[in-house]
Amino acid sequence: MSEQLDLGKVKLIFVQGDITRQTTSAIVNAANSTLMGGGGVDGAIHRAGGSSILEECRKIVSRIGRLETGKAVITTGGNLEAKYVIHTVGPIWHGGSSREKELLASAYNESLKIAVAYKLKSISFPSISTGAYRFPVDEAARIAIDTIIDFVKKKPGNLTEIVFVLFDNSTLNAYRNALADIGKESV
Repeated sequence: MSEQLDLGKVKLIFVQGDITRQTTSAIVNAANSTLMGGGGVDGAIHRAGGSSILEECRKIVSRIGRLETGKAVITTGGNLEAKYVIHTVGPIWHGGSSREKELLASAYNESLKIAVAYKLKSISFPSISTGAYRFPVDEAARIAIDTIIDFVKKKPGNLTEIVFVLFDNSTLNAYRNALADIGKESV
């Protein structure tokens, strides 16, 4: 079951599922700064996408070093249905006093900027930083949705579909609740 919000020409869609199975132009990887794969979404994307993703990540790291928190880069999708993977590093939660909110918004913004630069029509996001990085999911959902709505209002490029692919029901419900709160505020 999915829900959606129409943002002019862009549809914002919320589904529970496996991001590695998405057919959007790109999927976003909640990566670590080494870009070498890891646990959670990062490990699943690297496993499903195959060695070509890791090879491109190695080249990027040799050129720029570690990817800074809040930044994003793009690689092939390898064996995935998605043509590209946009890797972004979300913040580790330290109680909210270390610019975590700003850095999380930046991770979404930088990923969207790459999607627009590559003239992509669709992109899928996981819930960045809410797993091993312990960002409170309710707060992360609100930041993610607000950031995307703001971005789409200003410069959507060719984007027509932005999908949140959420791993479990409790995360999906957090995003539903954030969406409902945002809807109440805009009335």
